[in-house]
Amino acid sequence: MTAPLVSIIIPCHNAEAWLAATLESVLAQTWTHREVIVVNDGSRDGSLAVAQGFSSRGVTVLDLPNRGASAARNHGLRHAKGDLVKFLDADDLLAPESLAVQVAALAGRSDRLAFGPWARFHADPAQAVFTPHPGWHDSAGPAWIKETWRDTEPMYQCGMFLIPRPLLEGCGGWNEQLSLIDDFEFFTRLVLGSAGVVFTPKAKLYYRSGLPGSLSDHKGRRAWESAVLSTRLAADLLLAAEDTAETRRLSANMLQKLIYSFYPEHADLRSQLEEHIARFGGADLQPGGGAGFRTMAQLTGWRFAARLRHLLGRRPR
Repeated sequence: MTAPLVSIIIPCHNAEAWLAATLESVLAQTWTHREVIVVNDGSRDGSLAVAQGFSSRGVTVLDLPNRGASAARNHGLRHAKGDLVKFLDADDLLAPESLAVQVAALAGRSDRLAFGPWARFHADPAQAVFTPHPGWHDSAGPAWIKETWRDTEPMYQCGMFLIPRPLLEGCGGWNEQLSLIDDFEFFTRLVLGSAGVVFTPKAKLYYRSGLPGSLSDHKGRRAWESAVLSTRLAADLLLAAEDTAETRRLSANMLQKLIYSFYPEHADLRSQLEEHIARFGGADLQPGGGAGFRTMAQLTGWRFAARLRHLLGRRPR
């Protein structure tokens, strides 16, 4: 039986400082039947030159005008030949055995996804501490989605997953309307369209955090519009698969979390979310924050406390 070819697709926008380390982690994989595709998404730094420096080591480099990570991933997918696909961000790292253990875990099945654990680091991957999160086990699709939504902190970082091409083709590619949390809608769609997920503890993803200028740290209007649309689409997908009191509450809480995140800004987006929350039967999620915020919220209500936090330039936790 021929070993499956794995395609690793890496969209890259202004990642000159980190791209080489990411590519080295991919080229160090013990699974050698692979192809590596870097899609330069209109970088203004030296990312393209860094990527081209790996061409002699078998890395394919595609160069596009800046259209966003989702469009870059779809472009890479159109050029990919693999039986299995992994999308990886240009600043993250994989443990050397990641591909091998995920290929083995799928065991030739094309209707499941493999996913591994993740941990944050800033400068040194040795800083990463792999603390178990909800869903770190084998599970059926709807059950896994529900479990990972319960604390409203699901982590669907793309480098965690290995995806069989037939599943990807059946569920569709990345939604190019989305930027912030585009992976949330994408993997909700894939997991719900699958026969389930299989957990691969040794397939570790080292998730680089705290980078200046990253989309997750600088959320403007367009980013929040993306987050709202991604969450709404994901909620619709879950309810189409399983419409129960539990899934409606989970969906409402995910939408309520967004309101807490950007309040008091974007009143129109907030109104849109509140309409959906009411349609789902209401949320019971309480606002997060430190001890001072919680005390203020008890005394004055969460809206006043959130306005004060916003004026002080502090971010919700």
